[in-house]
Amino acid sequence: MNGGEEVAKAAAAEQPLEWKFSQVFGERTAGEEVQEVDIISVIEFDKTGDNLATGDRGGRVVLFERMDTRDHGGCRRDLERMDYTMSRHPEFRYKTEFQSHEPEFDYLKSLEIEEKINKIRWCQTANGALFLLSTNDKTIKFWKVQEKKVKKVCDMNADRSTGLANGIVSSPSTSTSSSPYIANGSCSDRSFSSLGYDFSFPSGGIASLHLPVVTTHETSLVARCRRVYAHAHDYHINSISNNSDGETFISADDLRINLWNLEISNQSFNIVDVKPANMEDLTEVITSAEFHPTHCNMLAYSSSKGSIRLIDLRQSALCDTHSKLFEEQEAPGSRSFFTEIIASISDIKFAKDGRHILSRDYMTLKLWDINMDSGPVATFQVHEYLRPKLCDLYENDSIFDKFECCLSGDGLRVATGSYSNLFRVFGCSEGSTEATTLEASKNPMRRQVPTTPSRPSRPLGTLSRVVRRGADNSGVDTNGNPFDFMTKLLHLAWHPSENSLACAASNSLYMYYA
Repeated sequence: MNGGEEVAKAAAAEQPLEWKFSQVFGERTAGEEVQEVDIISVIEFDKTGDNLATGDRGGRVVLFERMDTRDHGGCRRDLERMDYTMSRHPEFRYKTEFQSHEPEFDYLKSLEIEEKINKIRWCQTANGALFLLSTNDKTIKFWKVQEKKVKKVCDMNADRSTGLANGIVSSPSTSTSSSPYIANGSCSDRSFSSLGYDFSFPSGGIASLHLPVVTTHETSLVARCRRVYAHAHDYHINSISNNSDGETFISADDLRINLWNLEISNQSFNIVDVKPANMEDLTEVITSAEFHPTHCNMLAYSSSKGSIRLIDLRQSALCDTHSKLFEEQEAPGSRSFFTEIIASISDIKFAKDGRHILSRDYMTLKLWDINMDSGPVATFQVHEYLRPKLCDLYENDSIFDKFECCLSGDGLRVATGSYSNLFRVFGCSEGSTEATTLEASKNPMRRQVPTTPSRPSRPLGTLSRVVRRGADNSGVDTNGNPFDFMTKLLHLAWHPSENSLACAASNSLYMYYA
């Protein structure tokens, strides 16, 4: 990176982003009741940011494609290389949808298997087709979505009246001439049904021969399931992640992580197994897993005890030991009944450069440097005002909600959801105090809250180890209303190269840009 780019990046980091509403899909009308099957359960951009996929509790996958870049001509990557600034905000349109999973019943275990989509991951495109993986609790599927031309048979190339006018060949039984002729001058002494191999069509064609004309009227998108990866998990699948080699992926459940080859659906390799010999000795479970974005031999997984383990597939076939362990030590005297519950990590994401890992537990976002395992380099309080209400949250099971997190493509900001359909955006560069609260609605009602480090910073590359607080308020939203713990924003995704966010509020998909 040259000096000019560093200055520009630093300047971008200093200025808090002004978020604006872009569009919404599936907006609810006032008083409209939302069906359980329509609630969005996952959001995922592809690597280019031109395609967006959502999955819902009804087992459906809905695809959206970006439209605003198509009007400029040329490849989008070429425009970005030329520092082309787009005047329009990101705009997506509905592309297609398909039923990925159906409800099933495991008769051996007397267990119902929900159709809900847990995760979606985009794979490499090929020949104009889109490929993606989707999973419910038990089964992973590999989908190919491609445009197919709809061909229709139209009118014949010549009608019968024209053929009669030009002279149709008469059969020998009705012919009065010894040598019947057709319009182009060729002679035939036999019926066409008895033509031999020595017959040659005249150069001008046969006027009486009627051929169907096939024309392409329109194109339609067809989704086809290419492979099904099943019967490899005894517990619910919580994560799938593509490898940077483009050939393999992992799937994780509570106790195991399996490695798959995209081309082989009937075999997987168990690379992590935390199941104890006696299940009574079980103290933690796997909550999330993800491959390193560039190193195909490295992956990270998080646990319900708040730790993150980095493993190297080159060490052994079964990765019983980790390369690095990331966890934060408890403050003396801070332990309570809820300590382990709220420490459970619900989601982890690698930064684009692979240097940092973002994790989300119930109360905070933490940013980790993979070169420093002594503690997080930054901690962001998402909704600290809930700490006195943990008992109530435990009673209504809200304390077990699993919020996702995401990072911007440039690594300068992080985002996650909260209650009352709110989500938070934090600046994570050195010295940044950005902490923005937005509501998933057409009027995000942006509120900027300055934050200050609560302990001295310690420089480490471009980041310092610091705890930043968000908006510590009394538990009211931006309208002054009490927080609604039934409306929670669990799922959101950051565009890979632009400051654009997609987030799910129940069955509605909201998009914002800055």
